[in-house]
Amino acid sequence: MAFRSVNISERNFLNRLDIRLILLIFCLNVIGLFNLYSATHGPHSNDVEPLFVQQIVWLLGGWTIFFILTFLDYLWVNKIVWLIYILNVGALIYTDLMGKVVLGGQRWIDLHFFRYQPSETMKLCIILLLSRILVNRNPMGYGMGLRELLLPAVLIFIPFALTVKQPDLGTAMMLMFIGGTMLFFVKIRKSIIIFIATLALIAIPLAWKYGLKEYQRNRIFTFLSPDQDPHGTGYNSIQSKIAVGSGKFFGKGFRMGTQSQLEFLPERHTDFIFSVLSEEWGFVGSIIVLLTFAFLFKVCFEISLQARDKYGALIVIGVTAYIFWHMFVNIGMVIGLLPIVGVPLPLLSYGGSGMLTTMVGLGLVSSIAYRRYLF
Repeated sequence: MAFRSVNISERNFLNRLDIRLILLIFCLNVIGLFNLYSATHGPHSNDVEPLFVQQIVWLLGGWTIFFILTFLDYLWVNKIVWLIYILNVGALIYTDLMGKVVLGGQRWIDLHFFRYQPSETMKLCIILLLSRILVNRNPMGYGMGLRELLLPAVLIFIPFALTVKQPDLGTAMMLMFIGGTMLFFVKIRKSIIIFIATLALIAIPLAWKYGLKEYQRNRIFTFLSPDQDPHGTGYNSIQSKIAVGSGKFFGKGFRMGTQSQLEFLPERHTDFIFSVLSEEWGFVGSIIVLLTFAFLFKVCFEISLQARDKYGALIVIGVTAYIFWHMFVNIGMVIGLLPIVGVPLPLLSYGGSGMLTTMVGLGLVSSIAYRRYLF
């Protein structure tokens, strides 16, 4: 199918903005703020109330960056992407050596006014760097072989290993999922896919015995049978499923959820924000959120198809994979279909690094949409 070049100066300024993208992001932000307010304004929530104000600040900063990136040509990122990657790897190394320890994890750099999590911004670095590298891969359409995959694999493995060391297996797996999705879209030879799948099957028992720490293995056992330790390792999973199930069809109403308001639900403003939503807005509210995400993915996929070059299309695919895998894993864990890992829900969960990274990624998608070709 041939593409027709369109002179963007011929079109109205506002028409070049993808309003669908902007409205969908804004809707998810509003839903997130409503749920964050409820999660942080219970009868015993004085210690977390300021988080709601902080989230508004992050959102204002995120939207500012979003529109700045929209009006800048995304190709400028291509010139500095290697520098960004190297600096982010350096930040990960610094975090492993001297980072701030919170809840047993050494994942943050304390900047006093802000706790920066390098593993979050590394997800975007991987997207940008792989987009640059994969532009010229697979020119004949046969699929990439081992030689073509070697450099992307090394670039993914370095931050993966540094993130696992923190330890933060959930975020490390996100790096693998995002990178793997982008490689899948570029195309890999079937023989290589079979080889990688076989290698993964062999590695699973070795990783279980030598790679996972004791608490990580306990998470798997808890996922399979949370009732064995309902007041210990199984507590989070059980309380989350109670919250989701108790919402029933229409939910209990805004700030009426007993699991969240009475603080039975752990980490309700971050990892378990979807549990708060399900309890207060029920099945209907949950489906509305899922449909909003689905429409966002549809819009992003259409933008990738209409991008003016392969580089832009790959960035959109990477950002879409970033949001999809976070949503999939987060919702899967809160409803008991996946083990509990520290993966937030994009655009809804509290968090400065995660929110700003997501908005930067979506700002690049908006920039690509702003300059796309039309059929």
